[in-house]
Amino acid sequence: MSDINLQPIEKPQGVRDRVTRALRAAIISGEMAPGEIYSAPSLGARLGVSPTPVREAMLDLAKEGLVERLLNRGFRVTEVDDHYLDEITELRQLIEPPVVRDVVQLIPAEDIPGLRAAAEKIVQRAVEHDLYGYTETDKDFHLALLRYAGNGRIVKLIEELRAQTRLVGLASLAERGELAGSAAQHIAIVDAIEARDSDLVYRLMVDHISQTRSTWAGNPSGQ
Repeated sequence: MSDINLQPIEKPQGVRDRVTRALRAAIISGEMAPGEIYSAPSLGARLGVSPTPVREAMLDLAKEGLVERLLNRGFRVTEVDDHYLDEITELRQLIEPPVVRDVVQLIPAEDIPGLRAAAEKIVQRAVEHDLYGYTETDKDFHLALLRYAGNGRIVKLIEELRAQTRLVGLASLAERGELAGSAAQHIAIVDAIEARDSDLVYRLMVDHISQTRSTWAGNPSGQ
C-alpha cells in the first residue's frame, strides 16, 4: 500500500462519519490512488480505529461510486477519465458562478468576517500541507456561499459533484509550495463579495473552478 497521510480518528462519538469524511478526502485529494486496493484492517490501523467503521465507511463510499468492493480482497478506488471530470466541471461552471454572483448583494455585512475567516482557514490548511483539512474547508466555504441562495437542491448537487472528483495533482501542488497561492483565491472572492462586485465574483469563481479542473488532471499549471 502506498503511503497515505491519514490522521488518527478521535473516538468514540461519530466514528463512522469521521472515518467516511477522512477516506473521502483522501480519495478526492489523490492520496488514495485510483485502481489501488485497500483493506479495512490496514486503513483502520492508520486511522487508529477498528476495521468495522472503516468497512462501513467504505460501503458508504461505494454507494457514492468512489470505491468498489472486491470480495475477500478489500476495496479499490474507482478511476475516472478526463471526459467524466470535464462533465463535472461544466456542471459546476453552469451552477456555481451565477448562483454566487446573484447572492452577493444578499450576504449580510456581518457575515463577511466569518467568510473571510473560512477563506483564511483554507490557506492555513494549504500551508500546513493538510490535504484532508484543505478539501474539507474548501468544500465548506463553497457550500456556505451557495446556501445564501436558499436552494437546498443546489447545495446538495454541488456537494455530490465535488465528492465525485479526484484532485490527483493536489499533493504535488502542496509539495511544491504552490497550494497556498491557489487557496488564496478564496480570499480574493471574499474581497470581491465585501466590495459588492458581483461581476468580479462571477469571474473569480469561473477562473477558480477552471484552475481546479487542471488540478484534477494532475496539472496545476494548466499547461
